[in-house]
This record gives sequence, structure tokens and C-alpha cells, in this order.
Amino acid sequence: MFVTDIRKDFYEVVANQRVALLVAPDIDALCACKILQALFHCDQVQYTLVPVTRWQDLDTAFLEHKEQFRYFVLINCGANVDLLEMLQPDDDSIFFICDTHRPVDVVNVYNDTQIKLLIKQDDDLGVPSYDDIFRDDEDEEGDDSGNESDEGSEPSGKRRRFDEGAVERRIERQRAKREWEARRREILFDYEQYEYHGTSAAMMFFELAWVLTKDTKDMLWWAVIGLTDQWVHDKITHMKYVTDIATMQRHVSRHNHRNEDEENSLSIDCMRISFEYDLRLSLYQHWSLYESICNSCYTSCSFKLWTLNGQKKLQEFLADMGLPLKQVRQKFNSMDMSIKENLRDVIEESSNKYGMKDIRIQTFGVHFGFKNRFLASDMVHAAAALLESTEKEDSDSDNFIKALDSLSRSNLERLHSGIELAKKKLMAIQQTVASCICTNLILSQGPFLYCYLMEGTPDVKLFAKPMALTLLCKYLLKAFVHSTRNKRCKLLPLIMAAPKDVEKGTVIVVGIPPESETSDKKNFFGRAFEKAAESTSSRTLHDHFDTSIIELKTEDRSKFLDALITLLS
Repeated sequence: MFVTDIRKDFYEVVANQRVALLVAPDIDALCACKILQALFHCDQVQYTLVPVTRWQDLDTAFLEHKEQFRYFVLINCGANVDLLEMLQPDDDSIFFICDTHRPVDVVNVYNDTQIKLLIKQDDDLGVPSYDDIFRDDEDEEGDDSGNESDEGSEPSGKRRRFDEGAVERRIERQRAKREWEARRREILFDYEQYEYHGTSAAMMFFELAWVLTKDTKDMLWWAVIGLTDQWVHDKITHMKYVTDIATMQRHVSRHNHRNEDEENSLSIDCMRISFEYDLRLSLYQHWSLYESICNSCYTSCSFKLWTLNGQKKLQEFLADMGLPLKQVRQKFNSMDMSIKENLRDVIEESSNKYGMKDIRIQTFGVHFGFKNRFLASDMVHAAAALLESTEKEDSDSDNFIKALDSLSRSNLERLHSGIELAKKKLMAIQQTVASCICTNLILSQGPFLYCYLMEGTPDVKLFAKPMALTLLCKYLLKAFVHSTRNKRCKLLPLIMAAPKDVEKGTVIVVGIPPESETSDKKNFFGRAFEKAAESTSSRTLHDHFDTSIIELKTEDRSKFLDALITLLS
């Protein structure tokens, strides 16, 4: 059921208990976790943090902890499946679920005892009404069975007529039940057909902190990063992003206003968050401007930098801004102050001439002390790179802890190492996009586009990770739409596959909706993958919290794709 009063029905319930925090591996979940940890520290609530990468981990974590814990908080996992059916918990286990995945499973919505959903009701959830999906079958059978008892008391003709009436009623009821079941299937199909995302979990927990009057600037910054993660990984519509940014902006103004009269607002260890109308250039303040333009999806696709013409266009663009190449190619921090001062305006002016109308985006920046300045998107890229790092043979939970650490301002070395990893990742994505387009690896399969990264492709190991592969998939589709002349192909979704585990012979497959400015970001591949796997009995693993990401046996790939083509045609 939906929790209406998050303070009373959630926080005050768990405040005197031991809590298990089960956290999914995405940046929004990490930020929500940081906010909740900070609140628990305030009130000395005992908790255990368990990173869960997939459904199997969630199952295992629950089995390990169900003896010691009654209360489980699930962050960005658990809302879109029938959790009680999956985990089979005892009657006294209670699950608080704060998850952005939609649609929310109907059993979770209508379970009043064990499932408590910390989910904003004003997201357009469209949950079907209770009577359309559930009905009591006890009273269905009625009293028709009681007509054979008084055998001899009535003449046989009368009894036969009475029987006919009962039979008709029963047939009528069975017909009504069949109609209801058909209607129910239709309603559930419409409701569960598309996967999409709702309000950021970090924002939900920040609102809890605000209601408790325990919100700090750190918590506010984490909420901003959680929202920015949804934008960077293209999970929400532009409209939703702008609306949520406005909400965060009010909180930022309130905090800045509150601290104006404090003397430490300019001390060496202070933290200042500011609303920025900044450039859509990834990590440009920690890189050279040139490399940032080359490796940002927005500029690279607009210029088509994988072509010679695109490279020429970029040189013209830099000349148009009047920026010397020597300045553009050195680290941003080392550029002349005179250039840096009005750099954003200069770039915006030239971008407009080159058709990049929205090079600037509403976002937030932070200053730690005097020296360190970061944009919210820098933090997202750095934490994501640490979370899916393939540099050392670290376990998933080691990477999870590193990414969590990088969000604390006391741990700037970790953040800087994340930024270096993020640069490598963005360059790898850029090179892969260029090689896929130049070698025509994107095939039109009819109802969708398909691209397979071969074993032996550079950086293929990086793309065995779900977040990195999804980001590559989105960049690639955008680039393909900019480069193709085929109008029909511009409207198609993209499925991408990459080797996952060569020894086991598996590939990871991800599907994303068509690329368009007005897209509602709703993804239908989750359902389609399930149906295709079922109809061909392909050996697939639907173990990711996002249903549009699956693992598949390499040799089943072609029959699985054929089934998808048939299904979606």
C-alpha cells in the first residue's frame, strides 16, 4: 500500500528498530542511501547496508537477514514485481519500498500489511482499481448445490425445472466470470506493458529529512545528484526534469538564505550549492574543453564527429568562438581567466549558429571550500564509473562502497579517481559509437534496429556492465539518428547486445525506446523480451531490476531475435 505520511508511517516505525537497507546499484539509489544513513546516524538507528545487484542477490540477502530483521528498506528495487510471491517472507516481515521503477506491481499496491510503498502518489501511476483485478470467489458458487437434498418431497417435473433455472444461473455466472477475467487480462496488459521511471528516490528521502527538519546541505546535494542521475541516464522526460529541478531550486534558495548570516559561509571547509544554467559538456571543468566537446554525446552527435566533415565543422566552431587552440586543448583549470569568465556565453552564442539551440541546461553546482567546484553531472559520471569499474578485479560490493564514498565531500581523492575513470569510459563510448557507425554495425531488423558488439572489440569488457551498455546504447541511437538519411529508421528503437561472460557463453542484451525530443521514455522491451524468450524457450536470465536488460545464451541469440521481429512486426 502507499504510505501517505512518510514521517509517521515509515520513519517513526523504524526509528527504534534494527533495519536492513537493501540498495540497488544506481546513483540515485546511492544518494537516497546516503540521505537515509545520515538520518539514521542522527537518531542512532541501527542498520545493516546490503548492496543488491540483481533479483537473485535480493533473494539471498533476504534469506540471510530474515532471522535478525523484521524491517527491510528496499531502495530502487522491489516495486515492479510481486515481492511476497518472490521472497515468501514470514507474516511479521515488513518491507518499505522506495523505488523509481514503474509500473508498480498491483499486489504490492493492494497489500495493506507487509508492503509499504514510499512512492509519490502524484506521479501518473494509473493503478487499476481493486475491483477490476481482484474478486472473491467464495460467494461465486452460490447456493445452487442445495437442490438435490429434498429428493422425494416434490414431484420430479417441478424439480427438473428448478434444476434448469439453477444450471442457467451457473452458466450465466461462469460466462460473467470469463468476461471479467478477459477484461482483467486486458487491463493488466495495458498497465504493465511499458516500463518507465518516477520521482527520484533521493528526492523522496530528502523530503523526509525536510519534514523531520533534519535536512542539511549534504543531503540536499545528494538529492540533486539523484535527480541529475535520472537526467544523465535518460530515465525521465525533459518536462519531469525541469519540474523537479524547480522543486530542488526552492530548497537550495532556502538553505542559502538560512546560511547568509552565518560567519562560516566563506570558510575553507564550507559548502555552497548554486543553481547554474550550465553547458551540456561532460566533465569539461576537469578536462580540456576540446576533449569534453569531442566526448560529450550532445556536441559529438550535432557535429557528427566520426566524419571528416564533422572534424572540420568542430575546427570552424572553435574559430567562430575566437578561442586559440592552445587554450582549448589544455586543462580547463589552466585556461586564461579572461577566456573562462564569459566562456559559457561565448559557447552558447556560437552553438546557436551551429544548430545546437539547447547547449545549456538547468543544473546545480557545488563549491567545497575555495578550490573544488563540481557540477551535479560530474558527480554522476564519477560515481557511475566507480560503481561499474573494470580496472581492478574488485567485487560488486567493493565497487559499491567506493562509489558511495565518492559522494562524501570528505573523500575528494576517491571522487577525482572516479572522474578519471569516467573520462576513460566516455572516450570508450565515443570510439565505440564511431566504429559502429563507420562500419555499419547497426542493422535494421524491421520493427527495430540491432547492434552486436563482437568479442574482441576494444573496451568490450566495460560494456558487459548494464549502466555502461545502456549509456552506449543511448549515445549510439542518437548518433545513428543524426547520421542516417532513412526517415523510417529515425523512428525505430534499438536493441544492443554485448558479450557478458565468454566462458559461460552469455551475452547481455538491452533495449531502448526510439530517440525523439518528445519521447515519454516508456520502454516496452521488458514485456517483449519475456514473450520472445517464452515462445522460443531461449535460455535467458531476467535478473536485472530494469526489465529491459536481460542475459541470453549466445547460441540462442538468432532464434530469440527472430521471435522478437515476429512479435513486434
